[in-house]
Amino acid sequence: MIAPAQQPHFPRPVEIDSYGKGGFRFAGMSHRGSLLCLPSGIWGWTVSDPAQIDEQALERVFADAGQIGLFMLGTGRTRVALPDALLWRFRDLKINAEIMSTGQAANTYNILLGEGRQVAAGLIAVD
Repeated sequence: MIAPAQQPHFPRPVEIDSYGKGGFRFAGMSHRGSLLCLPSGIWGWTVSDPAQIDEQALERVFADAGQIGLFMLGTGRTRVALPDALLWRFRDLKINAEIMSTGQAANTYNILLGEGRQVAAGLIAVD
């Protein structure tokens, strides 16, 4: 179940300023742990390992599907494939999903957000 809208989050999409040491910096703030960067804002994400990515972990992404054209998934230091069932879920919702390292995903997210594209990202924190 998606957490209530009053859950603490940054209420709009912004660029990721930096990543590493187990977290991220954005909008003059720091966050320890992983992030979901969505059209509705920046949310803390409980995923710390690619093996934890499932339908439930992506529920907030799927709920915003109508506002997302491309989802960048940063799986840590290296690229890790998702199960076919999740890839088909993205396709069914007409979301292009790109899987890459967290650094590549954050950088690409920033570029596409700056271009005004309908982009979102799931970024697993790295040390």
